[in-house]
Amino acid sequence: MIIAVDGPTASGKGTVAKGLAAHFGLPHLDTGLLYRAVGRQVFLDGGDPDDPGDALAATAFPDSLLGDPHLRSEETGGLASRVSVHPSVRQALYRRQRAFAEQPGGAVLDGRDIATVIAPDADVKLFVTASIQARGMRRWLEMQERELDLELREIEADIAARDKRDIERPDAPLRVAEGAIVIDTSAMDRDQALAAAIAAVEKVRTGTS
Repeated sequence: MIIAVDGPTASGKGTVAKGLAAHFGLPHLDTGLLYRAVGRQVFLDGGDPDDPGDALAATAFPDSLLGDPHLRSEETGGLASRVSVHPSVRQALYRRQRAFAEQPGGAVLDGRDIATVIAPDADVKLFVTASIQARGMRRWLEMQERELDLELREIEADIAARDKRDIERPDAPLRVAEGAIVIDTSAMDRDQALAAAIAAVEKVRTGTS
């Protein structure tokens, strides 16, 4: 069983995907981490994330970079959004993601183009979303826990900018795939979001309405 979980930044899709993987006993891939690694590698190379050549060169990042704690920073998240607009970068990472999806037994993948590009044949397609205000507050609370002093309005503006780039990019834009079940987590906590996702998957598996 392949489960595709798409959605914008800070919507809760990563938490939902991890929870689904644990619940159904499937391997999980956070595809956004691959783009963060590319963005981080561009930075380490002293390159320009808006330059297609620099971004493509960074797709050769070592696997060890996936364990770099800097990948979870807001700065790297912004770099990931910028490198992801390049078709050459997306093509370079496509093979790795597709191979993960096709492994025996299935998998759970989360990102922004899983159900539309990476695994359009997924058995279950979910689109996890939330308001900018809700997502901004989540990011702000995360920053507070990490003792990083960022203004809520700055975080909301960054999220809005990322949404715009993801939605308007010509290659594999962020959108709700045909047949996807939309889950709005704006008023949900983690447990509620996961419960809604599990229920959605079970509904598809059993063919109930």
